Amino acid sequence: MKKNAFKLRLPRPGDMGRVVQLHGELYAREFGYDATFEALVAGIVARFIRQYKPKRERCWIAERDGIVVGSVFLVKKSRTVAKLRLLILAPEARGLGLGRRLTRACIRFARSARYRKIVLWTQSHLDAARSIYQAEGFRKVRAEPHRSFAKRLVAETWELKL
Repeated sequence: MKKNAFKLRLPRPGDMGRVVQLHGELYAREFGYDATFEALVAGIVARFIRQYKPKRERCWIAERDGIVVGSVFLVKKSRTVAKLRLLILAPEARGLGLGRRLTRACIRFARSARYRKIVLWTQSHLDAARSIYQAEGFRKVRAEPHRSFAKRLVAETWELKL
């Protein structure tokens, strides 16, 4: 699959349901997460839709041949801090630089919106995502063990000063 066969676009009706579904399916299959993870994602998506601030927030949908294969969100955490959320790629869209393109779209938008920092929350076992964040200049600032989604996990907070 060619990298340029994918396009990044703003969401359309129906996309948000697919974002939630993709998270629920992939995290259950690949990591054994239970339905509480899908509920968390649904809450994040619903909040984005209800409280959307176009000058301060954005969602990008990754698409190939009309099929949603990934997403990322950048949301307002405070006046000076944005939060990167819900970076995901379907298996057929991985390894082609698309995760990096989505992350860079967030960074560009955050700079244009005059945020001073981007933060994100991830899990220590998500090596591909963590690799992208590190390559783009994010630094891990905290790690905390927790039990969520029927798993023992280590949550990590990362940040990028802009």
